[in-house]
Amino acid sequence: MFGAGAIGGLVGARLARNGVDVSLIARGPHLAAMRERGLRCSGIDPDDDFTVQLPATDDPAELGVQDVVVVGLKAHSAAEAADTMTPLLGPDTAVVPAVNGFPWWYFHGFGDPYEGHQVHAVDPGGAQWKAIGPDRVVGCVVYPAADLPAPGHVRHTEGSRMLVGEPDGAVSDRARGIGRMLTEAGFRAPVRRNLRSDVWMKLWGNLAFNPVSALTGGTLEELAADPAVRSVIRAMMQEGEQVANALGVKFPLDIETRIDGAGAVGPHKSSTLQDLEQGRPLEIDALTLAVSEVGKLVGVETPTIDLVYALVRQRAVTKGCMPA
Repeated sequence: MFGAGAIGGLVGARLARNGVDVSLIARGPHLAAMRERGLRCSGIDPDDDFTVQLPATDDPAELGVQDVVVVGLKAHSAAEAADTMTPLLGPDTAVVPAVNGFPWWYFHGFGDPYEGHQVHAVDPGGAQWKAIGPDRVVGCVVYPAADLPAPGHVRHTEGSRMLVGEPDGAVSDRARGIGRMLTEAGFRAPVRRNLRSDVWMKLWGNLAFNPVSALTGGTLEELAADPAVRSVIRAMMQEGEQVANALGVKFPLDIETRIDGAGAVGPHKSSTLQDLEQGRPLEIDALTLAVSEVGKLVGVETPTIDLVYALVRQRAVTKGCMPA
């Protein structure tokens, strides 16, 4: 687990409990606590509380080549850390980016006219494309939510879907193996033939709700219920849908249903708002700027997305929450 924080720790702990040989890469007080006391995982079910003792380090070179590397970092951190991952990578190592936002590997195996295009907003300078290589990737769309109530303690708060798939849509042995491993650990992890559509279904809401929540401080329920704010979210999602359509993706839901679904989650703060409140760097480039960048690639204008991104970026800068 490269980045054994909230999501990485949850996945690592559950895999280990099910007998998978797992090592953790983390840092700071969280790493120190895991080394001293193990990694505690608690869940939605009060009875689902357990602790695993696992190898944990901040130096990937100590672990050597792995069969599978699950990346549990924030999107901006994943790009920054790409070079440090190379000691883990052998010729047959699969890399599973369990990362929010537009994937850096998206245009690998895409075909003409955008085959191999690299998106700067999620992979500045092609750091991950070069250091990891898109051929190693088994894509993943992550729905579980988790947090770190204390160093060494991961708390699962909701969700169990972890959709996996090859970028080119093949149902490969490695994708099936990873899906089976996650399923046996308690996740819903089907192998998908068109993971790009799954990427967009999650991103469609996040590209709007996350930055708007950081600007307003509103929960998902509050944002969906406010007519004026809802109109901003709707405009952003309409632009995002046009970008997705230009890439051949069609959504099975209409926008109002998707907004209602987010509002039905209730008084939940988006991950971006939580990061802002805790002074952590925001993932807004991967969630919002990337859609604008891809819009330019396919000839779709995104004026509302651009406006909201400019505002939330300034908010992040003034709060000290903009990634370097």
